[in-house]
Amino acid sequence: MNPSDAIAIPTKMRQLKVCTVMPTYNNSGTLRDVVERVLNYCADVIVVNDGCTDHSAEVLASFGERITVVDYGRNRGKGYALKQGFEKAKAMGFDYALTIDSDGQHFPEDIPLFVSALEQHPGALIVGSRNLKQDNMPGKNTFANKFSNFWFRVQTGIDLPDTQTGYRLYPLNNMPCLALLTYRYEAELELLVFSAWRGTDLVPIKVNVIYPEDRVTHFRPFWDFFRITVLNTILCLVALVYGWPSRLLRKQ
Repeated sequence: MNPSDAIAIPTKMRQLKVCTVMPTYNNSGTLRDVVERVLNYCADVIVVNDGCTDHSAEVLASFGERITVVDYGRNRGKGYALKQGFEKAKAMGFDYALTIDSDGQHFPEDIPLFVSALEQHPGALIVGSRNLKQDNMPGKNTFANKFSNFWFRVQTGIDLPDTQTGYRLYPLNNMPCLALLTYRYEAELELLVFSAWRGTDLVPIKVNVIYPEDRVTHFRPFWDFFRITVLNTILCLVALVYGWPSRLLRKQ
């Protein structure tokens, strides 16, 4: 992208009423760099402090009025943080929220790709899709994503290449986020499934990702995978009585 395109992106995001929502929990080592890079493309950044106990609060305070901080004191989970971020974004008058992780795995330089996709598909949920075959992709991520993709297809009839990514652009006016079944990592899968059932278009786009050796992750392989399994079981049951019937009715 040339410099003139980079200058135009913040203006486009304002015109489309798009903000950035960034949940963070104890990622002070990468937080400043990610926020600064996001600000190059988006002037409206909401960071949700999900009960950080490191130096994240000081990092966020150093940005002053350049960002909006949501802080509720104790760690509640990524799903809860997203919900609070979405509610703040709606209260501020935004129609869309781009979500990006604060651990440095996502590239803010890919934000123009989301803006372009939104212009082509207004009202859609734009889903960033990682290259799960790249050299530094953790094996547990690849397995978890294949597992999640399979059950997502069973629950919705839709194929998506990456149902585990947190790099997305959500349409806030058609979001089922007020009654989440879970407030942890698996909430992002729930948001995808219920959005599909509500008839929201899901548009995947390719994004870059990096997993540095010193990256701080709070994913707990056993417990989080267990919670995802329980959620998928519940969603399959709900799909029988609500999800599939609602999709069939919309097709008529």
